[in-house]
Amino acid sequence: MNELTKAEEQVMKYIWKLEKAFLKDIVEQFPEPKPAYTTISTVVRVLVKKEFLKFDTYGKIRQYYANVSKETYFKKHMKEVIGNFFNGSPSKFASFFTNNEDLGITELEKMKLMLENKIEKLKAKNE
Repeated sequence: MNELTKAEEQVMKYIWKLEKAFLKDIVEQFPEPKPAYTTISTVVRVLVKKEFLKFDTYGKIRQYYANVSKETYFKKHMKEVIGNFFNGSPSKFASFFTNNEDLGITELEKMKLMLENKIEKLKAKNE
């Protein structure tokens, strides 16, 4: 899977949100000042070429939809972040968050609960 540029990622975020969209729908998602219609059209064409998007054709109009789910892209992207910045260690990645002073007790408790639930599921699966 190819890496997305910032512009491509922004378009994909809108596609994931809308699920299916015509080019005009994508352009409408952008805040003011909106990029040129032709600029968005070019980004969409690149995303089709990279196989991130597919489309259905209605006459001369195309309706686009994601060929790669948000979850699939995010999972691959996070693996690369963990590999590049944390020597491939998920525990070092988690340590980064626990040492982050911006996290409060509520957020840490949520993370703890998620980890405990995952551990319980894995234990039940292995029994």
